[in-house]
Amino acid sequence: MREVLLDSREDKQQIYLPEKCIGCGTCVQICPKGELVIGSVGAVARGLIDKDFIEKRKSGDCVFCTLCSRICPVGALEFRVAGQAKMDGTFLSAALKPTLADDSCLRCGLCAEVCPQGCIEIQDRRLAEDGSLRFEGQTLIDTNRCVHCGWCARICPVGAISFEKPFAGKFSRDEGICQACRTCVHTCPANALFNREWGPGEIVEKVTHREDACIYCGACAQACPVRAIAVQKTAIVPEMQGKKAFEKKLSQQAPWLTLTSILETDEEACLGCGNCVIVCPVNALSDPYLAAGHLNELDEKPLLEVKNGTVHVVNQEACGSCATCSMICPADAIWLKRREVA
Repeated sequence: MREVLLDSREDKQQIYLPEKCIGCGTCVQICPKGELVIGSVGAVARGLIDKDFIEKRKSGDCVFCTLCSRICPVGALEFRVAGQAKMDGTFLSAALKPTLADDSCLRCGLCAEVCPQGCIEIQDRRLAEDGSLRFEGQTLIDTNRCVHCGWCARICPVGAISFEKPFAGKFSRDEGICQACRTCVHTCPANALFNREWGPGEIVEKVTHREDACIYCGACAQACPVRAIAVQKTAIVPEMQGKKAFEKKLSQQAPWLTLTSILETDEEACLGCGNCVIVCPVNALSDPYLAAGHLNELDEKPLLEVKNGTVHVVNQEACGSCATCSMICPADAIWLKRREVA
């Protein structure tokens, strides 16, 4: 597993494990010094920018309090002393009960099929040789990749799987602001968000929330380019030492993500089709007429515009780093590039 050294002092190290990180920003919210930065969550989750969710500022103000490591629900931040990771009851990822399958498991494979992280495997599955009508084998759950969403437990026909969520909370989404760009759907580590299918004449919400799967991590809110989503952590579920102090801090509104990317364009490759201008959630939010495809009938756009047959970035600071524009571009003429964090 890839490791990133964020900081070191004498025999102490702060290690980031990007492959575990889910982009929730809980560590950023808890940091008393504002030393950790999260940005471009949607683009990272979609694999459309070469960077990690989390970075660290170069100010050197970190006091190695380890709060970020203690509150990470998936153990993506490690605090090591003399090369050994600290991990006890004061760390949320250690306090969480591991997701386990007991001996009543049927080896049916439904849990492996629905797991949003693909961390369940039915190994050596075979028909039982004792005359009974059942499967034998092993149900293996990779606890290093599990996000404790509970899909496996909910789908298990015999209740063989136990799990524990990291947070309880509240999820809300403003239907009027949401532009249905699907950034939240692509980002959610628990597959708790999806776009419902609908029939003729039927009206459904733009994004549907699966409450039972949600772990209230907040990654969707961090990824939303127009701030249509709000997630509030109301409680830490496991019996974690010192959790009341953490809960008080986490009950406050999370800071908005830092702009850690910039939009770049290739004027020669651009076809001037305007697809990126229309699909951009920031542009679409500014005027529903533009979102409906009326590209040339509005004089001003907040983020992207086609001028003289090629796309131009009007205001880099308005970008929500979702990379929806690059997903729709037929000529690969627009993309996100990493911006250095001070």
